[in-house]
Amino acid sequence: MQTVANRPMTPAEWGLLLGLSVLWGGSFFFVGVALSALPPLTLVVLRVGLAAAILAAVLRLRGLPMPRGAATWRAFLGAAFLNNAVPFCLIAWGQTHIASGLAAILNATTPLFGVVVAHLLTTDERLTAHRLAGVLAGLAGVAVMIGPSLLAGLGAEFLAQGAILLAALSYAFAGIYGRRFKRMGIPPLAAAAGQVTAATALLLPVALVVDRPWTLALPPVPVVAAVVGLAALSTALAYVIFFRLLASAGATNLMLVTFLIPVSALILGALVLGEPVVGRQLLGMALIGAGLVAIDGRLLHRRKAEAVPGRS
Repeated sequence: MQTVANRPMTPAEWGLLLGLSVLWGGSFFFVGVALSALPPLTLVVLRVGLAAAILAAVLRLRGLPMPRGAATWRAFLGAAFLNNAVPFCLIAWGQTHIASGLAAILNATTPLFGVVVAHLLTTDERLTAHRLAGVLAGLAGVAVMIGPSLLAGLGAEFLAQGAILLAALSYAFAGIYGRRFKRMGIPPLAAAAGQVTAATALLLPVALVVDRPWTLALPPVPVVAAVVGLAALSTALAYVIFFRLLASAGATNLMLVTFLIPVSALILGALVLGEPVVGRQLLGMALIGAGLVAIDGRLLHRRKAEAVPGRS
């Protein structure tokens, strides 16, 4: 019997995963623009603080209360630490030292960490050979798609690259940790609002002490627009989808979004900006597609069934 966590995803869930990849893929662009005028910690606080305000307003408009209770807010603080505070700060700082493309490659190790963490910490998201092979194929596809020029810089900025890898590991633990909100009966919108609110409470005092943001120059309009996009799209909306997918498809499947982020960026660049698509990018997309098919498992199971005599 297949559990919710290890069954193949439905077409609707794949669609949500693709949408999430577009939203989070845009975050690398927004962060790159915003870092031209804002220090990393202040940027992260603005990101989660504005997202918290947006989601609180949405809850109020829908007549839904913010969850209460000490146990609930302890859970929100844990999720905020693993899913916001640690990875957002590490990635924002890392992107001040390495290119966004290399950051995306390193961030794409999240599913690899995810399948290992899920195997060790859960009973219903166990590691299988076809899932591990799919994750490795997807990671190879991301590296091929983004290109050898960025990989040539691997190791040059050891601390920055290590920061992105630690962020990916934190995301993997966050996916497992966040499964508790479904058991607690907290809907995705409320879980997203609680998490970013808790993240704001964690990070705001640190940013006030470290960055003294009142001393910073007023940022230009493009930076303000990037911060708003980062908060509204890549954080508020993205985490509502995140918690919905986590509840229905499981943490391991959810982590596959980092493979789709470069694919979404490539497709958007081609369709919106008219950027050319080269052969290695198509090869990378093919490897990612093969990895996702292997992880999904339906085609493999179908072929095994067809290979058994007398079975249809």
